[in-house]
Amino acid sequence: MESALYGPEGFYRRPEGPAGHFRTSVHASPLFASAVARLLVATAEALDTDEIALVDVGAGRGELLTGVLAAVPDGLAVRPYAVERAARPPGLDARVEWTDRPPAGVRGLLFANEWLDNVPVDVAETGPDGTVRYVLVSPDGTERPGPPVDGADAAWLARWWPMAEPGSRAEIGRTRDEAWAAAVATLDRGLAVAVDYAHVRDDRPLFGTLTGFRDGREVRPVPDGSCDITAHVALDACAAAVAAEWSDDTGGVGGTDDGAGDADIRGGAAAFVLSQREALHRLGVSGRRPPLSLATDDPASYVGALATAGQAAELTARGGLGDFGWLMTPVRTALRDWAP
Repeated sequence: MESALYGPEGFYRRPEGPAGHFRTSVHASPLFASAVARLLVATAEALDTDEIALVDVGAGRGELLTGVLAAVPDGLAVRPYAVERAARPPGLDARVEWTDRPPAGVRGLLFANEWLDNVPVDVAETGPDGTVRYVLVSPDGTERPGPPVDGADAAWLARWWPMAEPGSRAEIGRTRDEAWAAAVATLDRGLAVAVDYAHVRDDRPLFGTLTGFRDGREVRPVPDGSCDITAHVALDACAAAVAAEWSDDTGGVGGTDDGAGDADIRGGAAAFVLSQREALHRLGVSGRRPPLSLATDDPASYVGALATAGQAAELTARGGLGDFGWLMTPVRTALRDWAP
């Protein structure tokens, strides 16, 4: 998966970028970038500053940063960072610093939209004898059973994705936990948000979620660089990994005193998970249709408002983008109005 996505001939090195093959919320509507801009403003207010960093992890070709920079209000100075392995695209705003890793020690908003689902994972499958084994795969997609899963991977499965039924599969999310904890650790103060396809321990899919995308269609996840390879994210495990790495005792992700809640979701810290539908509603994105009276009074405005409502409905739709999880992790910053 690592080679197929990020190697010299990997999918994310291709010149057309991800937008040539699938739409994320960023590509679906400029309303998404405007909502992130409002979240950036809220983070700046929580930090009591008019200068703030915006770190876009898995930045694609800089589409989200471009939209946010266009939407931030006057008076807020933004230092934008695009974290991406691909080369910097031509024509990108000169203010954007292009880097292959999150900068350390910044204060602001770290935002990772559909990044963790592309952090490579191993796949495990329960055999007929009940043994959980790694799934080995060749470049043409042919699979065969590998050695038994053991060590830290086996411990992760036991805690976060118990497997019993023969034929059941899981994606071992330990690499995502480590990647998210490392990203959050780069913030000195602020808010880290991971937005992705997600599931939690009590509702893991029986046969896993690994799949591929090419040219706007779902395809078999063949690891030859010709398609995206993606799997949903155990955001509850990611939250717990941050809590373990950054406890309140070490001055980590704390910042509120309300600490109650499900440790599988909050990770024992101030982190919490919202659906994209709820998060965007809080940020002013609504799919409510304009009143019909506007069609008579101002037809042009009605058509524009109707289009905006349609875009908002797509971003917040049940069974679609609205079901994405937003893992919100404040770092030495209180966002009391956001906590559930």
